[in-house]
Amino acid sequence: MLFSSPHCGTCRVWKRLLPLALDGVADRFFEVDVSEATGIARYYSLFHLPAIYLYQNGHFHAELECAASVPAIRQTTHARLAEAAREEP
Repeated sequence: MLFSSPHCGTCRVWKRLLPLALDGVADRFFEVDVSEATGIARYYSLFHLPAIYLYQNGHFHAELECAASVPAIRQTTHARLAEAAREEP
């Protein structure tokens, strides 16, 4: 799940990279515009954008934190999804 804003330049970069990086890894990709869904941003206590949360089979695994490159995103996503699910932030 990508939490972003249309006015965020870094969000636009990630929005372009994520579908390429997650091709074959993720069945679905969701984007939440926090300028429209402010309640969700408050619920997750988002302090920076973009924020990328990884879920698998409805279970939260991790916030994706890595370099904005297709190889780094793929490698980090695989590693985080291999870990046990944890409680949502």
